[in-house]
Amino acid sequence: MNASYEWLRAFVPVNATPAQLRDLFTAHTATVEELVPLRADLAPIVIARVKEAGRHPDSDHLWVTQVDAGGPETLEVICGAPNVTVGALYPFAPVGTTMPNGIKIERRKIRGIYSNGMLCSARELNLGEDQAGIMELDVAATPGTPFLAAVPMGDTRLVLDVGANRPDLLSHLGLARELAAISGKQWRLPEIPNLGPEIPKPAQVSAKGTTGGIEVRVSAESRARRYLGAVIRGVDVGPSPEWLIRRLDAVGVRSISNVVDATNYVLHELGQPVHAFDLAKLRGAVAVRRASPGETLVTLDGESRKLHADVVVIADDRGAQAVAGVMGGRESEVTQNSRDLFIEVASFDPKLTRSARRSLGLNTDASYRFERGVDPALAPAALDRVVRLIISLAGGRVDGAPVDVRGTWPEPATLTLRAKRTEQVLGERVPMDQARRYLEGAGFVVHSSSESELRATVPTWRVDVSGEIDLVEEVARFHGYDRFPDEIRPFRPTTTFDDPLWTVANRVRDALVGLGLFETRPMPFVHATEDTYVRVRNPLSENEAFLRQSVLETLARRAEFNLSHRSGDLRLFEIGSAFLRNSAAMPREQLRLGALIMGRRHPPHFTEPRPPMIDMWDAKELAAVAASAAYAGRQVELVPAAKAGDVLWHVRVGDRTLGNVTRVALDAPVWSSPAYGVELVLGEMETQPAAPRGGHSYIEGGAHLTVAVSRYRALPTMPPAEFDLALLVPIGTTRSDVENVIRNSAGELLESLDLFDEYTGEGVPQDHRSLAWRLTFRHPERTLRDKEIEGRRNKILGALEQELHVRKR
Repeated sequence: MNASYEWLRAFVPVNATPAQLRDLFTAHTATVEELVPLRADLAPIVIARVKEAGRHPDSDHLWVTQVDAGGPETLEVICGAPNVTVGALYPFAPVGTTMPNGIKIERRKIRGIYSNGMLCSARELNLGEDQAGIMELDVAATPGTPFLAAVPMGDTRLVLDVGANRPDLLSHLGLARELAAISGKQWRLPEIPNLGPEIPKPAQVSAKGTTGGIEVRVSAESRARRYLGAVIRGVDVGPSPEWLIRRLDAVGVRSISNVVDATNYVLHELGQPVHAFDLAKLRGAVAVRRASPGETLVTLDGESRKLHADVVVIADDRGAQAVAGVMGGRESEVTQNSRDLFIEVASFDPKLTRSARRSLGLNTDASYRFERGVDPALAPAALDRVVRLIISLAGGRVDGAPVDVRGTWPEPATLTLRAKRTEQVLGERVPMDQARRYLEGAGFVVHSSSESELRATVPTWRVDVSGEIDLVEEVARFHGYDRFPDEIRPFRPTTTFDDPLWTVANRVRDALVGLGLFETRPMPFVHATEDTYVRVRNPLSENEAFLRQSVLETLARRAEFNLSHRSGDLRLFEIGSAFLRNSAAMPREQLRLGALIMGRRHPPHFTEPRPPMIDMWDAKELAAVAASAAYAGRQVELVPAAKAGDVLWHVRVGDRTLGNVTRVALDAPVWSSPAYGVELVLGEMETQPAAPRGGHSYIEGGAHLTVAVSRYRALPTMPPAEFDLALLVPIGTTRSDVENVIRNSAGELLESLDLFDEYTGEGVPQDHRSLAWRLTFRHPERTLRDKEIEGRRNKILGALEQELHVRKR
């Protein structure tokens, strides 16, 4: 939506700059995406004072002037205007300026004397047609002041992002209502010079009526909510006045003629599309109906269009003359020769307008508004405005009372706003008398109010307000979102717990993002030839017509795409669905984590220009972190694969395998490094009626997979007790074997167990390696004594010696 700053100020007299207006609308109404200065071409022009002036020695009409343009020295400027006056201020274009007409000002010799710039006339600045002389200024400005800063000449266009739910904002009237509500001022329609006399009140009818000798019929199947028509006779179609041209230009509309410009003016001022027909080109009655089979229409753009049965048309006795709410026809177009007009102001059905626009491939300012909903109550005021404006611009007279064919449209709702509900949603109490002022400022009619609630009727133009929560939003946005507290409150917005699979996925996502991996969101479709894959009945593409069985299949294709662009350092993951063929009609859908890593372990640095490459141990560590997040509170073990191949480790949870660490085969260039993948099953979509206590149960591999749900646990108040164990571990004994023994023998007070060092070399037997763990113990109610810690330490060392032949280093 394009809006003019000056046009808005003509509605609401606010003392706000365009930037301040932008901030107000963005904070309370709709985002202003851009401010466009419309006379930026005048930015180089400055204010200059003529210090001296004398006749040119070789010319009887040129003047040689000394001009102060704010610089350290005066400039010698040749001027041909007869009205140059010493001491007066004028617009001045310095050397290098590009004028609005495209001419670049250069230092030139004119009859033997160099001219260093130009004193400008109104026409040269595109500010009028007066070219009798240079433009003398009556302003309090010093030489060198930018012209636009001294003379409020340039309008500013505000480009707003208006949502589909707010069609009332697609006009200056709608924005003025908002601005008045925000600022507390009153809005009024801008005054138009020599506006025509008031027109007769329209005659209201139900299906058909007559105006100016023209019968108007509106069929029920057209679903038109309201249709008004008026006849103006004796107009003189010609160019528009300067003020109207500039006002339309401010919103990006090209001037065509005074009649057409008047309809466009009302469209952008009130948000009501208006269409003018050449009455001499209409035959018989004006009918609003559905298109007949095979009916065609040549629209204003010169295209012949075939109309289908859902298109609503404006027709005469010969056939369609316009597509209702979209575009007029070429045969009834207003031209320079038009003398009598039929003016149409209507409110058409949004769904039928959208259907017609899409079928015809058209998109116009009118259809954009009708699709979102034009207020039927606005039509009489818009008809009065456009008819009086046409008469003021093109002359003529109204022939008889206009006709107003009324259909049906939804009645405004009356809603109740409760103070308790407002406080619950917003987190802050807003007094009902203050809420009443906000709503009344926005056009709501408040019937009754108390400290606990109020009742208000929604204005006809607010089609988006249908419930109490919408009233709460109105109060919030006028109160100001920045005025509400932003601290976290101790309550939940709902009593429904988050889905456990969402909780698990979010926990895993946080863990992997913390490791520096990037999440992808591809589609779960792959190319396959085996019959074990499930085929999509209506695929988006035959090249990828099957549902994937593994998340790593999709990540491998993403890796190959990156490699084709010479990007080999990859850290990708996806939490998505994999599909396994099932004997039942529907496949089994599992939620899985897939992660793929390859390339350099970290970016090059001057301290390490050639960093090491990612290897399988990095993938194992990634699997351990991901599994710990996915299966929180459960015993996780990484078991080496029994057979040599792509699978390196199995991820076991209890007695079941729920994932793998693998080498990923890629179609890769020779310079790329090996790729490693991790895939874990997080759960299935089908839930069981009963879930184990402390979690939620999902089918996995024919058995139940219990997904742990995060529970609240208070922060510890007792201090921890920590000690390190450096152990000599025989080659062939895995980290997980050692950790299992430590956990089993340490007891319930073991809070964390972290491996932080590995060493082989001097002092360590060749068939052993040295591994160091840090153990943290904590009692929830008291401080642990030294004897307790020493006892647990000795118990752990004894268990390791007995079960794994691991001894203290």
